[in-house]
Amino acid sequence: MKQLNVLDLFTIGIGPSSSHTVGPMRAARLFALDLESAGLLPQTERIGMTLYGSLGATGAGHGTTNALIAGLAGETAESCDPSKVLTAWDDALATGQISLLGKQIAMAAQDLKLAPLTRMPKHSNAMLFEGFDSAGQLLLSRTYYSVGGGFVEGEDAPLSVDTDVPYAFTSALELLAICEREGLSIADVARANAAAQIGETAVDAKLTSVWQAMVNCIESGLSAEGVLPGYLAVKRRASGMASKLREREANLEPAGELTNEWLQAFAIAVNEENAAGMRVVTAPTNGAAGIIPAVGYFARQFKKVSDARLAHDYLLTAAAIGSLYKRNASISGAEAGCQGEVGSACSMAAAGLTAVLGGSVKQIENAAEIAMEHNLGLTCDPVGGFVQMPCIERNAIAAGTALAATRLALMGDGSHKISLDTVIETMRQTGHDMSTKYKETSMGGLAVNVIEC
Repeated sequence: MKQLNVLDLFTIGIGPSSSHTVGPMRAARLFALDLESAGLLPQTERIGMTLYGSLGATGAGHGTTNALIAGLAGETAESCDPSKVLTAWDDALATGQISLLGKQIAMAAQDLKLAPLTRMPKHSNAMLFEGFDSAGQLLLSRTYYSVGGGFVEGEDAPLSVDTDVPYAFTSALELLAICEREGLSIADVARANAAAQIGETAVDAKLTSVWQAMVNCIESGLSAEGVLPGYLAVKRRASGMASKLREREANLEPAGELTNEWLQAFAIAVNEENAAGMRVVTAPTNGAAGIIPAVGYFARQFKKVSDARLAHDYLLTAAAIGSLYKRNASISGAEAGCQGEVGSACSMAAAGLTAVLGGSVKQIENAAEIAMEHNLGLTCDPVGGFVQMPCIERNAIAAGTALAATRLALMGDGSHKISLDTVIETMRQTGHDMSTKYKETSMGGLAVNVIEC
């Protein structure tokens, strides 16, 4: 059987959105490379782009316009300079030019069209790219879909193909059966599958780099001050929170009293970095990027779990659970609402934390189920289209939910009435039934009831 590489759920990139920033950057780069491989790059003098559905509705606030320009230039989310991407669209309009894999071509505002009310059948987050010659003749046209978590698919098929693995599973039930039959942990299964796909050395390197990037993001966010980008003028809070918590610790507040506050500060630190367009880890999306790092950092600081264990057992367990959401439901806010992003991340974090705190396979599955059960129906309604309100605080609350789910699961023996598979299917159905205005379009909920200026 074939299986998605679970490590693809963690990619080092930039904020503020995996589906609206990282995905479009990858799609734009793919289109530029398609032009090059077809031998059409020398004739191309203009690029037309159309953003549909959620991309058209909230793209500007999610950094999509900047990402498109950076992607056409050949930049990748993993290696680009985030500070330069932040001004890419304005720079293009100011100069009237962009780089197309190093070739300078003309660019004007009318080259980008927004179609927020047009939802393509395959996925809401659709992008049309068209390359034209100097006479205005169409050279090449491609449609891509940003399907959540930075994953990009073409018109007919996914651009990344599942590969053969020794322990393929399509449900939590199958995963638990494999663990019981083979005497393996969930992390063991995920590691064996990933190693079969990319090799042991690459697995170790990826896990180490992802965890270190998460740590760096938290620590950067805890020291950063100022105001986040956009007209909402949201002030950063993580640094101030950390200062107050250190003062309380200096005043000898009882040990353990402040762990929940620190957990929330860790999550807010990450999501403020994300909202600022800085370096973050998609986990499994950017809108939910603070939960898994915060819970892991909590385990490091207050449960004395080693970095090595967090980089391996914690992340691998979380990724295995996350792969079930991606396969059987969705991790896209534009498709399932925020339950698909924050809910999935909360479930993944609860599973990973339960694993590194010594939970059994059944307790891990129970923790993942509890966490998602209490995120069902969560809408995606970002104010102004920015990944700021309610997104930043929502990550802090979900990190606490993940911790609570772990504690509940560890107090039981793993037996429970509602299975993780049932909850994942319920999330899928709920997302299908959810009104479009609550799916990352800023057309409902807080997005229309909060005064923006």
